[in-house]
Amino acid sequence: MQVIDNKALLFKTRNPTKYNLIPKHKVLSESNGTYEILVYFGMEEVKVLRNLGVKDVPSPISYRYKWPGKYKPMSHQRDTSEFLTFNRKAFVFSEPGTGKTLSALWAADYLMSIGKIRRVLILCPLSIMQSAWLGDLSNSIIHRSAIVAHHTQASRRIEMVQQDYEFVITNYDGLNLIANEINNDGRFDLVIVDEANAYKTPTTRRWKALNSIIKPNTHLWMMTGTPASQSPVDAYGLAKLVNPNGIPKFFTAWRDMVMNKITMFKWGPKPQAPQLVHEALQPAIRFTKAQCLDLPPVLTMTRIVPLTPQQTKYYNILKERMAIQAAGEAITAVNAATVVSKLLQISCGAVYTDDKDVVEFDAGPRLAVLEEILGETDRKVLIFALFRSSIDSIYHHLLKKGINTECIHGGVTPNKRADTIRRFQNEKDPKVLVMQPQASAHGITLTAADTVIFYGPLMSVEQYIQCIARADRKGQNADKVTVIHIEGSPIEKKMFTALSSKVVDNSLLTRMFENEINF
Repeated sequence: MQVIDNKALLFKTRNPTKYNLIPKHKVLSESNGTYEILVYFGMEEVKVLRNLGVKDVPSPISYRYKWPGKYKPMSHQRDTSEFLTFNRKAFVFSEPGTGKTLSALWAADYLMSIGKIRRVLILCPLSIMQSAWLGDLSNSIIHRSAIVAHHTQASRRIEMVQQDYEFVITNYDGLNLIANEINNDGRFDLVIVDEANAYKTPTTRRWKALNSIIKPNTHLWMMTGTPASQSPVDAYGLAKLVNPNGIPKFFTAWRDMVMNKITMFKWGPKPQAPQLVHEALQPAIRFTKAQCLDLPPVLTMTRIVPLTPQQTKYYNILKERMAIQAAGEAITAVNAATVVSKLLQISCGAVYTDDKDVVEFDAGPRLAVLEEILGETDRKVLIFALFRSSIDSIYHHLLKKGINTECIHGGVTPNKRADTIRRFQNEKDPKVLVMQPQASAHGITLTAADTVIFYGPLMSVEQYIQCIARADRKGQNADKVTVIHIEGSPIEKKMFTALSSKVVDNSLLTRMFENEINF
């Protein structure tokens, strides 16, 4: 296969007639039953050639695109961009920290440059609209206009959509406010969804809003490093958007395909579930950090800290009440989660009352262990805490100890988050950043830290993986990244064990996507 003047492809075949369906082609010569074929080097022509089984057909983006910006694309990023340009709807399941954002932006920019798309909508968590997506836009395709469509007033968001920016970035639930305007505009040919697991449930308002703007010719690229991480049924909502013909029409039929009913309230995955999920979530591409980056190893450690007598007393009281409740009624997922949350709050040192007041407990030993860990590294440290009360306790305690600390949680504005992240990554202070996973786990590069501390367990394996990936990603130059679990109660030990096992379970599925490129 030869590329002639970057305009045509020249190759040989014994069956020239099968290429008659390509308008821009020409048979040049014949010798001993072998024909030379010249085909225009365009996107559609390359797609047809690949579908006909022609091997080693190059991609136009690899020959014609300049890959703008301050970063040179790595091989796997080029492969990902190429894959996206050839798939109108597709998944990117590459691990956190492998540069999915830049790959998608380069692919979008190329399609825009050849007139395949006009405007792009990016849906992502609120916490990374500025720091990750707008930041990467500024570092790569800066020649494109972009805006973060986020405002307390829906009318202002609509005005932002109307201003003809080529890239519009908004959060998941903000789409509800601008969906009608996006449909009326009619030029949003590409939708990129970051952390796509937010759309795993078709009955949610956010899923329906996304589905309402996806037309037959709309490009849809959905990205997550942890597909169906909690359960095989989670694949249904994602597949229904990208590959609806690969799943049953109704959710119950999909559930029955991948799950066995064990008891009235418990379901377990069938042995064939990973393969069925893999087939449903196509076309897809996946790269791991080990395949594409020279990153230091991740070392996971556990620090055991005993509960104080006060914590132990109320922890046991709550457990007794839980047992009484279990004897009187079936514990639902909702109230079980509430009890677990209260047990975790006691373990971490502060509990929310039903009136949203905070009752503080003596958490001195846990804070002392935290100080010890901070003294073991000269580099910066990330601390993830599930509850706002814990974040406040950690923040004020470390400030009293003279440790320069800042925090990010749901109450911090996007602009302040972006500034805090910039200073943490590029300046001497702050040394410690205390973060709420729900507000800051996705898409942020914080490689200035070589230690990630979990002040207690999280409720989601996806968030757990994402939190670690803030430091364990491209740009990390420490000898290793250390992950430390702080645990003191039985529920914390069980949950950290469950998180670790679910990471292993999820890897069984994600391994199926590694290195797999479907054109």
